[in-house]
Amino acid sequence: MIPGGIASLILIDATRKGRAFPHIRRRSREQNLRRVMRSLIYKLHIWLGLIVAIPVLAWASSGLLYAWPSAVEGGKIERIDATRVRVSPSEALIKANEFAGRRLPTTALTLLMREGRPVYQAIGGMGADSLLIDAETGVVVKTPPPAVLTRYFRQAHFYFFAGSWQVPLLIAVAALAGISALSGLYLNLSMWFGRLFRRS
Repeated sequence: MIPGGIASLILIDATRKGRAFPHIRRRSREQNLRRVMRSLIYKLHIWLGLIVAIPVLAWASSGLLYAWPSAVEGGKIERIDATRVRVSPSEALIKANEFAGRRLPTTALTLLMREGRPVYQAIGGMGADSLLIDAETGVVVKTPPPAVLTRYFRQAHFYFFAGSWQVPLLIAVAALAGISALSGLYLNLSMWFGRLFRRS
């Protein structure tokens, strides 16, 4: 048990020290503020990681599929043999309209190699489908439905399932993933620099 007089002297001495060394109290407040900020950023990083984990995994896996040889349709680029192209673009459009039985609002006509043959792909007016016009014979067919891996690649990598929300959703998820990465970098750098300063 400390006598009252000694306790009063200790209290007065502590008060004087606090007044004499205001930088100690300021440093303590700054350390508390840093701890609170680090805790908030840590929680933000954890929640963002949970939110963007599935989209990032989908991007990574679909990108791997695209890089894998022959896993995704259209992943292999072939040079067009111009000597085999006997149907002009205007003729290809006419044949596509004849096949559909009406004038199609075609938005894109692309010449490409498909299964070793030059074909025009006409997009527009057929909903989600497109037409293939053989550049040698002029025969028109509907584009066959893609294989399972190709469908997964298109949906997981480009979010075609989102419809009109495709672009806003891609931007939002990409922004969240970026914030998650930045918060992780901040936490790692603050931890390593803190250890370095404590050692020195």
